[in-house]
Amino acid sequence: MMKTILSAALFGAILATSAFAEGVTHRVAIHVDENDPQVMNMALNNVANVTSHYEAQGDTVIVELVAYGPGLNMFVAGKSPVADRISTMSLEMDNLSFAACGNTLRNMSKKAGKDITLLDEATVVPSGVVRLIELQENDYAYIRP
Repeated sequence: MMKTILSAALFGAILATSAFAEGVTHRVAIHVDENDPQVMNMALNNVANVTSHYEAQGDTVIVELVAYGPGLNMFVAGKSPVADRISTMSLEMDNLSFAACGNTLRNMSKKAGKDITLLDEATVVPSGVVRLIELQENDYAYIRP
């Protein structure tokens, strides 16, 4: 009787452990700081590839793309060379978010003498660099294409 109880307990522990092993959530911060369409597209390719890879494994991945400095042009309405792709990916991928540096936005607006409008998909954060630090402190892997 005792062997049966121990065997059942061990079997239950093995099942519980294997259940926890599946469905891991990964976190990735992708950084863009260049006004280069190739870099922007590579960052978006990274998002798509990482998402496909982990979904094929039965895992999930949360991705935040952070742009600052010249890379903020990735999110500037009417100027972004990847605006259509951002729009499509945003609609298709619940795991993806876009963070725009508020410091850069403020400086770009000041230099232009008018408010710079960003794509609707972008959320302004106070500082792109600080946002990357926060994400890494919260166990996000850091990728710079």
